[in-house]
Formats: sequence, structure tokens, C-alpha cells
Amino acid sequence: MADNESDKDAGQVAQNSQERAKRDSLFLLAEVIRETGEAMGKARVRNLSATGLMADGDFVFLVGDRLVFDLRGVGAVGGRVVWVEGKRLGFAFDRAIDPQAARKPVTAAPADNIPLYLRYLHRSQQFKN
Repeated sequence: MADNESDKDAGQVAQNSQERAKRDSLFLLAEVIRETGEAMGKARVRNLSATGLMADGDFVFLVGDRLVFDLRGVGAVGGRVVWVEGKRLGFAFDRAIDPQAARKPVTAAPADNIPLYLRYLHRSQQFKN
């Protein structure tokens, strides 16, 4: 693989290895924050691995920018931009993550587990005298 290609794929390359980390294609919205704390908005994560991600969004970043992605099921993960093409970017994490955690369903609050027809039953009792 050419150096240019390996730089472009750095968000997907296992540390100290020229082999690509296993990637998961998905569509996930994630909050993007500069390390300074400045919120940049939401990015669409297109693929995710233990070592990085590829995302797109309506913002401009440069190679080397330090960011934090807040990924559902994973939490905030810091790292750096390793390539940029138009609105797409490659991002290498500072630490390895479990990409499957981002795929786990979001758990509902206990009240959301109650069927809709029962959810408000106890509230309706408040209005009876």
C-alpha cells in the first residue's frame, strides 16, 4: 500500500500495523467537539472501527485537528483528523474502542417499557374526585 493510501486509511489502521482494522459500515449521528470545548455540530459517521472512523458533515477541518466525537454507546473519544476530502474526514482515535457498543440499541426509560394504553392510566386517576 502506498504511503498516501496508508495515511488516508489511518483512521482504520491498527496501531503499529499496516493491516486495516475491521470496519463496520453504519449510519450514526455523533456530536463533534473541538478539544477546546467548541461544539461543531453533528457528523454522520459512515464507518467505524476500533481505531477510527470516517464521517461527513457541514464543517471544515484540517489534517491534524484535534477533536472529540461523542459516539452513542461508546461516549466521548478524542483523536485527530488524518485525512480530509470535501465534507468527509478520516479520524484516528487516541485509544481503541469497541465499535459494537455503538450498534447496541438505546435502552428506554422504565416508563417507556409500559404499553401506551397503560402509561397514562395512573395519571388519569389524579383527575377523579
